[in-house]
Amino acid sequence: MTSHVQPQSRPGWLLLGPAFVAAIAYVDPGNVAANVSAGAQFGFLLVWVIVVANLMACLVQYLSAKLGLVTGTSLPEAVGARMGRPARLAYWVQAELVAMATDLAEVVGGAIALYLLFDLPLLVGGVITGVVSLILLLVKDRRGQQPFERVITGLLLVIAIGFLTSLIASPPPAGAAAEGLLPRFDGAESILLAAAMLGATVMPHAVYLHSGLARDRHGHPEAGPARRTLLRVTRWDVGIAMLVAGAVNLSMLLVAATNLQGMDNTDSIEGAHAAVQSTLGAGVALLFAIGLLASGLASSSVGAYAGAMIMQGLLRRSVPLLARRLITLLPALAILAIGVDPSRALVLSQVVLSFGIPFALIPLVRLTSDAQLMGADVNHRVTTALGWIVAGLITLLNVVLIYLTLAG
Repeated sequence: MTSHVQPQSRPGWLLLGPAFVAAIAYVDPGNVAANVSAGAQFGFLLVWVIVVANLMACLVQYLSAKLGLVTGTSLPEAVGARMGRPARLAYWVQAELVAMATDLAEVVGGAIALYLLFDLPLLVGGVITGVVSLILLLVKDRRGQQPFERVITGLLLVIAIGFLTSLIASPPPAGAAAEGLLPRFDGAESILLAAAMLGATVMPHAVYLHSGLARDRHGHPEAGPARRTLLRVTRWDVGIAMLVAGAVNLSMLLVAATNLQGMDNTDSIEGAHAAVQSTLGAGVALLFAIGLLASGLASSSVGAYAGAMIMQGLLRRSVPLLARRLITLLPALAILAIGVDPSRALVLSQVVLSFGIPFALIPLVRLTSDAQLMGADVNHRVTTALGWIVAGLITLLNVVLIYLTLAG
C-alpha cells in the first residue's frame, strides 16, 4: 500500500485529524464524572493528575499512530498476527468486553445529558444516543474518514465550548490552581479519585483505534522523507488534540474546585449540573449539558468504530455496521432499562475498562520497540523506557482503582 497523500505538497494542517478522533476518548462522560468529583471534593489538590495524564496520553497515542503508519497494520491486526487462533479469540473476548464497557459509559452519559436538557427517560435517551452514533458511523462508512474526522472534531469543539464557558464565567484563583500542580494526596478517597482520573484516562479502545486511524488516513508510506514528514505531522496532531482534551478536563476540575467544593450531591453528573446551575446560572448549566451531550454522542460513535476495528483485526472478518453497533449497544440499554444508578454504572464501566489497559499498552510498547518490525523508525531507547514506565504506572493505577472500588 502506498501513501494516500503526498505530504510534501500539502500544508501540514491538512494532514491533521486522526488524533482529534482518538482525543474524544479523553473527554467522555466518565472523565466528566471523575474530574467534577475530584474538584468538588478536594478542590485544586489533583490538578497535577490531569497534567500527568495528558503527558502520558501524548506518548501512548503517538506510539499507536506510529505503529499504523510504519507497519501498515492496526494494533489489533499486529497483535492477532502473532497469535494462534485460541489465543486470538481469547484476546478478542477481553477486547470486546472493554468495548461494551466503553459503550456503557458513553451511552449513559448521552442519556443523562438528554435527561438534563429535555427531561427524557434515561432509556429513551440511551436509544437516541445509540441511533445518532450509528448515523455518525454511516457518515464514515459512506463518505470516508475525512468527513467523519470533521464531524467529530466539530463535536470536540462543542465539548470544549460547553465546559470552558464555565471556567470563563468564574475563573479560579491563579495561586490555588498553581498549587495543585504539586503532586500530593489527602487520604484514601483522593487516591481513589486520582486513580480513576489517571488510570482510566488512557482508554484501551483509543489505543487500538489510533493505529488504524493513522494508517487509513495516510496509508503506509515507504521509509524516507514522506514517512518522516507524516510522523512529524502526527506528533503535532497528537500534541494539539491532547492539549484541547487536557484543557477541557482541566476546566471541569477547576470549575468544580472553584464553585462546587463542599456542596452536597456533586458526586453524580446530575448533581454537578444542578450545582453549576445554582452557582453559575441557567445559561452556563445549559452549555454544560450540551457539552455532555456532544461528549456522549461523539465518544459513543468513536467507541463503536474502535470496536469494529478490533473485531476485524482479531477475528479477521468484517461485521455489518448495524450488527456491530447492536453488539455493544444492547448491554448499555439493558443497564438503563433495569434501572441501575447511572453514576454507579459509569464507575463500574471504568473498572471493566481498567482490566483491558495492559492488553493494549504492553503490546504497543513491545511492537514499537521491535527493530525488525519498525526498521529505522523503531523507538529510541529513551522512548521505550518511558513507554514501559507509562504502561507499568497506568496498569498499577488501574489495579489500585479496581481494588479500592471493589473494597468500597
